Amino acid sequence: MVVIHWISRWAEQKSAWLLLFLSAFGLLATALYFQHVNGLEPCVMCIYQRTAVIGVMLSALLVLIFNHGITRMLGFLGWAVSAGWGFLLAKEHYEIIHTNSFFSSCEIVPNFPSFMPLYNWLPAVFEAKGDCLDDGWRTFGLGMPEWMMVIFGVYAIVFIVVFGCRILDKKPF
Repeated sequence: MVVIHWISRWAEQKSAWLLLFLSAFGLLATALYFQHVNGLEPCVMCIYQRTAVIGVMLSALLVLIFNHGITRMLGFLGWAVSAGWGFLLAKEHYEIIHTNSFFSSCEIVPNFPSFMPLYNWLPAVFEAKGDCLDDGWRTFGLGMPEWMMVIFGVYAIVFIVVFGCRILDKKPF
């Protein structure tokens, strides 16, 4: 019970949200390094996953700026949605690569809402020039989609643990 209470109390501290922010920021910085230094062009699925990482980052940033029960509730919601959505995108990307179908492919231009064409506003971050079927980058036997499934899975598990501790500790957001 002491651990549950400690995790629940830590979720109220800015340091916990700073750690979440820094992890997502580090992933974004790594993706941009791979893109602009190593020349690994992102595909549309990579851009969508990048957007989910930014969702985690912005959710944490909201709580860092305004640490209040309502902003923590919104931060938890954004964290959960971004982690779940990112995992599903990474899984779909994995399936596109590993399906033996001749017709497996993805879009050429990201399908962002018309009022928010991020690939026009920030092409260095959101423009997709790569091929979804390219699986050339591998580390420890895993490609980019597999690593992103692991990363978003970890984000989801940590969310479940932290949010579960908040519920068990009977704390409002």
